[in-house]
Amino acid sequence: MNRTDRIKTNNKGTTRVVGSHPVRPVHPVEKKSVGLLSLLSLILSAATALAGGAQEPAFPVAIRVDAAKPLGALPPAWRFFGADEPNYATMKDGRKLVAELGSLGDSGGPQVYFRTHHLLVTGDGTPALKWGSTNVYTEDARGRPVYDFSVVDRIFATYLARGVRPYVEIGFMPQALSTHPEPYQHAWRPGLPYDDVYTGWAYPPKDYAKWEELVYRWVKHCVERFGRAEVERWYWEVWNEPNIGYWKGTPEEFLRLHDHAIAGVRRALPTARVGGPDVAGSGGAFMQGFLEHVLRGRNFATGATGTPHDFVSFHAKGAPSFVDGHVRTGIAAQLRTIDQGFARIASFPELRATPIVIGESDPDGCAACQGPQLGYRNGTMYASYTAAAYARTVLLAERHGVNLLGALTWAFEFEDQPYFAGFRVLATNGIDLPVLNVFRMLAGLGGQHVSAESDRDPGLDAMVRDGVRGAPDVSALASLAPGKLAVLVWHYHDDDVPGPGARVSLSLAGLPSGTREARVTHYRVDDAHSNAFAEWKRMGSPIAPSREQYDRLLAAGQLAKLDGPSSVHVDGGSARLEFALPRQAVSLVVVEWP
Repeated sequence: MNRTDRIKTNNKGTTRVVGSHPVRPVHPVEKKSVGLLSLLSLILSAATALAGGAQEPAFPVAIRVDAAKPLGALPPAWRFFGADEPNYATMKDGRKLVAELGSLGDSGGPQVYFRTHHLLVTGDGTPALKWGSTNVYTEDARGRPVYDFSVVDRIFATYLARGVRPYVEIGFMPQALSTHPEPYQHAWRPGLPYDDVYTGWAYPPKDYAKWEELVYRWVKHCVERFGRAEVERWYWEVWNEPNIGYWKGTPEEFLRLHDHAIAGVRRALPTARVGGPDVAGSGGAFMQGFLEHVLRGRNFATGATGTPHDFVSFHAKGAPSFVDGHVRTGIAAQLRTIDQGFARIASFPELRATPIVIGESDPDGCAACQGPQLGYRNGTMYASYTAAAYARTVLLAERHGVNLLGALTWAFEFEDQPYFAGFRVLATNGIDLPVLNVFRMLAGLGGQHVSAESDRDPGLDAMVRDGVRGAPDVSALASLAPGKLAVLVWHYHDDDVPGPGARVSLSLAGLPSGTREARVTHYRVDDAHSNAFAEWKRMGSPIAPSREQYDRLLAAGQLAKLDGPSSVHVDGGSARLEFALPRQAVSLVVVEWP
């Protein structure tokens, strides 16, 4: 059992308001819960001491948020998600999770986007790991195209009915169009060489005119089926990671594929939002050539100069390892890629205002893979990593002066797999993982990005260079909206080992003059809050939970309050809060006033 599969001993406590008001009294039911938690903490502490690893005392952290120091609009870039397998979205747990993602968006309509592979792949729609199909395109005995949009319609309709919009990946190659049609469907499973997935769907088309016509027919059908105004809000990009094994053609052949696909989209809907190329990493020479081509190259489909581009996209992944019996994540690898990707795009003056989507932005490179180095996924380490990485992504965009539209989390769910099987997912068997609650926290941010400084912030340059291998990262991201200041605070370290908690002193400044009282609500992700995985372990890790156990797990998977609502005294636009923050935990503190 690795350290991710162990309940850590952490200091847990309610928010303490520092001011003229007394600390909120504890309800009798809460006293009982606190007593049980204290007993559990004592037992775990004793076990740790017997093992020779007594818990270190908590360390102080000073965080200052100044609502009067705006840094620009805070983009809701977190609201993009994706997965390899398109067909899971229409299944029972998939539909439930799509609805939960949709609920993160604005009440005025769908604002969350979903990207998936295999939307044009030939097959009967039966999903498998790293596989999916829709059978959109086949050919009759005389080689004439046969179009069937019923399966892909069902996928998109599932999104839209639940408040999610498509970020459409135009791929992969239908079998009847592939220049190398056999073998076509792979038989990959965790543990086998990853390159086994690259089969006939990864090859160029035998006829680029047929490829363009397929895309044109698809977009035209979507406009007829879902309405022009709706489809105008989608994003359309071509393929996935064409600079690695996902594309079995040359770079020039990809540019031809891209140009013909974009021509097909714009022929059906001239106002469609198009872009790409969703390269692996920052893309290197491949990305450089692509950007130069879409800006000033000769278009392979139209003969004009350049190719329409409403957004630019690349991918960024971390590099986890298993060291001395524990998981060590590699946040520096992900941040360096983002830094390089932003720098490359910013080097083109024509692209400085162009929206950027990090089309996959994750701690590792394979959601369907399993292994000891991936043991961070079920618990709070994935949650704290996500908070820390997202905040630095925002800072890197501000540093480079680029337009960050999306940072897409490549995680969804795998239908009918064992509970907490170790895949990179947001939910398992309909039960939400702690990381999904971080996105619920991020949905609580919005408006203006305002100054948040911590004396335990390693610094952006140090994190890009080294990650978090020394002192922990205890930092914050804050936003200001009318009547509301929201502060996201995390306690992150690359090494998933026990460590001391933090004693956070959160100073708030710049609150509206004349405000005397504010309401504080504190949400938390840790071993005791918003954590179905910890609850599952506490009940003995059942292979098949009973109805009563399943309902407990469902409840444990929701975002929970640590404390509040309570009131805080505001004096001269300032207030102060204090709370304990365990290692790998995340808090959202929401301060509201009339």
